[in-house]
Amino acid sequence: MIVCVCNAIREDEVRAAARDGATNPRAAYKALGCQPQCGCCLDYAQEVIDDERAKPARAKRASVVVNFPKAA
Repeated sequence: MIVCVCNAIREDEVRAAARDGATNPRAAYKALGCQPQCGCCLDYAQEVIDDERAKPARAKRASVVVNFPKAA
């Protein structure tokens, strides 16, 4: 879904910016290399950011190394 028509920013791009630390539309747009133009999208962009930041952080998978004894 398009969040910002002026900059052709998609919802998944705003969500990715939120996961990378953006807490507001201006920070998200800056991370995407642009800035708000007409401002009509700012409320919806903030909703998307808030929704994404409310999700539990994805657990990073830990590597497990298992050393088996060598056969005699």
